[in-house]
Amino acid sequence: MDMPIDMQHQAMGYDRTATMFSPEGHLLQVEYAEKTVRLGSSSIGMVCSDGVFIIADKRVEDKLVVQKSANKIYEIDSHIVSSVAGIISDARVLIEKAQVLAQQHRITYDSPIEPELIIKDISNIKQQFTHYGGARPFAVSMMLAGINDKTPQLFTSDVTGSYFSYYANAIGEDDNKIKEALREKYKQDLTIKKGVKIALEIFEEVQGKKFGLNRFELSYISIDEVKLKKFDGDSIKEFIK
Repeated sequence: MDMPIDMQHQAMGYDRTATMFSPEGHLLQVEYAEKTVRLGSSSIGMVCSDGVFIIADKRVEDKLVVQKSANKIYEIDSHIVSSVAGIISDARVLIEKAQVLAQQHRITYDSPIEPELIIKDISNIKQQFTHYGGARPFAVSMMLAGINDKTPQLFTSDVTGSYFSYYANAIGEDDNKIKEALREKYKQDLTIKKGVKIALEIFEEVQGKKFGLNRFELSYISIDEVKLKKFDGDSIKEFIK
């Protein structure tokens, strides 16, 4: 009986380091990290006609945990916000790096940094950890939303360090199902309020009985104000009226 390919890889040690390719051309440690990301809680980001938003499932059901301490959306600067999926302790390192980059840019140039410069630098760091011996990849997918010169933008960086700009995207658990729904329902003329309503409808479809507004937090930045606004739990109800 032939041994399955995955077991062959493990037996031959191809999965022991991020610097060794398997005969099929895979970096197995990187692929394992990608699987970890898909175990993380979900987030949806969307570019709208009047701004950009990210809504995230905090997935914290333990009554002993202080809900406000379980954030899934992070402020990078007043005009940039980010959400992550994967190992949160890994993500914290990247989030703090992004925050420092944003502040350094303001101090040096007296102007807000472009969102793409942030995601590019973070992606470079993630890429480095896919080919250094003795280090494992960051098991994090990062979604970054912001305003650049009155233009709303959304980026996502994966485990490998690749990043793309999106009109709408999802990361974390059930991301493929959510993306399929976004492809059907997303339109570029959506307002933030309508976009959030659609995102919540998609979450309800995917999560079923587990769905509840108390699970979510929302952050958006409008083109007019270019100022981050945050909502969570019952305060999100105004977007579904």
